[in-house]
Amino acid sequence: MLDEVIKNQRYSFHEGFDSWQDSIRAACQPLIEKGAIESAYPEYIIENVNEFGPYIVIAPDICIPHAQEGKGVNETAICFMRTKVPVNFGPAAEYEARIFFVLASTDNEKHLANLSSLVTLLSDESVVDAFIQANSVADLEKIMEIEGEYLGTTN
Repeated sequence: MLDEVIKNQRYSFHEGFDSWQDSIRAACQPLIEKGAIESAYPEYIIENVNEFGPYIVIAPDICIPHAQEGKGVNETAICFMRTKVPVNFGPAAEYEARIFFVLASTDNEKHLANLSSLVTLLSDESVVDAFIQANSVADLEKIMEIEGEYLGTTN
């Protein structure tokens, strides 16, 4: 999963954002630039959060922005973003996020494989901390070595 993020330059690092909406747009930007999603995709995510609440914040510090399969999506892809200043999605601390994994899907099987890898990787607090501290591609490459250990692969 991370090898795809790195190889396709689908990552970004930021200081902070004025709003959660701006964070969603920034998190999606590498996918827009690479043509994996349309420019409307982040707006679909924002509409969903406005309607259903901050369901995309799956745990403290972890956000997985996504919208309906195929809507504004050209290819199944994943993108990573880290922000130093937590983004507030709601009134409680569990609605703050610093690491974002944008998911876009046209292929349900590949999408589920990405999601499964992501959940496995993020189940380890030390990995989450490594993502929070990441400032460069070199940092992501170190985490990719850990991912290989978790998934029994070498990347």
